[in-house]
Amino acid sequence: MTVTGTDGRLLNRRKCLRLLAAAPLLGFASAHGGSFAEVTPGYVLRFPADEGSHPAYRTEWWYVTGWLRDDSGAERGFQVTFFRSRIAGADDNPSAFAPTQLLFAHAGLSDPVIGHSLHDERAAREGFGLAQAEAGAVRVWIGDWSLREEGDGYRAEVQSADFTLDLTFRPTQPPLLNGRGGFSQKGPDPHAASYYYSLPQLEVSGRVARAGRETRVTGRAWLDHEWSSEMLDPRAVGWDWIGINLADGGALMAFRMRRPDGTSLWSGGTLRTREGKTCSLAPAEVRFVPSRSWTSPRTGISYPVEWSVRAGDLAIQVRPLMDEQENDARGSVGAVYWEGAVRAISADGRRLGRGYLELTGYGSRLQL
Repeated sequence: MTVTGTDGRLLNRRKCLRLLAAAPLLGFASAHGGSFAEVTPGYVLRFPADEGSHPAYRTEWWYVTGWLRDDSGAERGFQVTFFRSRIAGADDNPSAFAPTQLLFAHAGLSDPVIGHSLHDERAAREGFGLAQAEAGAVRVWIGDWSLREEGDGYRAEVQSADFTLDLTFRPTQPPLLNGRGGFSQKGPDPHAASYYYSLPQLEVSGRVARAGRETRVTGRAWLDHEWSSEMLDPRAVGWDWIGINLADGGALMAFRMRRPDGTSLWSGGTLRTREGKTCSLAPAEVRFVPSRSWTSPRTGISYPVEWSVRAGDLAIQVRPLMDEQENDARGSVGAVYWEGAVRAISADGRRLGRGYLELTGYGSRLQL
């Protein structure tokens, strides 16, 4: 992991950890009555203005995942994520060096040829042109890592020691508003909510480099953008989430917040049909049932990597591209979780789509 200060120099690990401890990482803590903007029903998301940063809120992320295919037909999964976290009380400090916002970035490449996923991460204080999340448009970067608007789409650039991603994304559908018009409730308490939209069925083109070899790729991707000041119910230990580009042109986002005993505290989702009709799914309409687990040889954490998922009238089986897609991000956001490329198939084995699965809170309760 690379961590930079506002003067461009590397921060030592102790100083980095002090900054991270002071930050409300990913915003999963109570914000009732605090100094952060609140998420309330009825807000109308506006595009492109709401594609950019919302610095008054506690946390925000832009999350791009997808499948890539090279000229030989080989397939890989990838993810690029930028997080913004506002530090409580920092606005009272008049210094230009005050860390009012922290930025984090994760990137991963899941390659069956090597049998495991590759990951890297960045962390920096916002400012001085070295790290920024701009309002009004998708322009977020940390050093030479970036996600930006380009032409009629977006471009992600990641330079890692183990791999390079240079990918462009072209929208083929309008934004998918999750929840009630973009108000996405995450628990029984309506305060536990975010503003949340997705851009499914993105056309991808670009290049991937690994081990000194560069490959041209094409594929399909999914972009999530979410911002909040309070999300994780104290009764939950983590969540399970899928974003699936369906083969017929539709899209499915589904999640559940999970209790310590593995049962669902809250569920939700959004289903877009191939005709473009969008359905918001209530908790009773979403069900996650694990069917096979994998235990990480590095951390000893067991993850349910295969699932039966029901979302409204749609039933799918979720199968991973490969089991070993664990992400150890304790050096930045303080969590270990599973995040990987998956296939969606029917009960009789028909391919229904491809996307990503995220599993958090399995080694221990998500402490963010």
